[in-house]
Amino acid sequence: MNCLLCHSPYNPITNWRQLLFLEDPDVLCPRCRGSFKLIDGRLCEICGRLLEEAAPSLCADCLRWQEDEQWGRVLVKNRSVYTYNDWMKDVIALWKFRGDYVIVEAFRHPFARAFAEHFGRGWHVVPIPLSPERLCERGFNQAEALACLLPFPSFPWLARRHSEKQSKKSRRERMETDNPFFLPGHPPLAGKRIVLIDDIYTTGITVRHAARVLLGAGAAEVGALTLVRA
Repeated sequence: MNCLLCHSPYNPITNWRQLLFLEDPDVLCPRCRGSFKLIDGRLCEICGRLLEEAAPSLCADCLRWQEDEQWGRVLVKNRSVYTYNDWMKDVIALWKFRGDYVIVEAFRHPFARAFAEHFGRGWHVVPIPLSPERLCERGFNQAEALACLLPFPSFPWLARRHSEKQSKKSRRERMETDNPFFLPGHPPLAGKRIVLIDDIYTTGITVRHAARVLLGAGAAEVGALTLVRA
């Protein structure tokens, strides 16, 4: 078969996970798969950033979030699968901005395993939405594509107003952005634990904006599972 990313032919190796859990062969060749860097080690309790062994349990960013009365308790935790290395930047550009939807299959098993480890049954999956204008521009919502990799249904409870791309803003500008999310109806959120799905966690403002809307409508707590921690 051919690698999903570099398109070179390779022979997928059958491993014990494929035999035990009836997983399909890897869609990536060993070289492409090995170019991703999984997040593994001591993590910030809230945002999932890799920490030094001697560092406090919260990173500097999350300490600042916790000190802010407006944002301190909005997000229970974020967990991410990969670091944002140069290889991942290229893959994200190909997948997200050039519309190569099928690349999401490269993340299927690692993303599902991260969900099972950090969240699992009892959490309701809610993908971060795009505005109608951005959805038309890209052709698909990358967060919804990631949510489809999970063995549980996802719920389109959030909607989003159109705004300038976050990637073009400085950290301060992101912090000062008006909340673009809203509830288009009256979803049954009371007492529910919500896990937001998105592609990249950078400053955390996107998932915190979404979390505030959900908590304000009665959700018990909100976490996030993101593909990449920048």
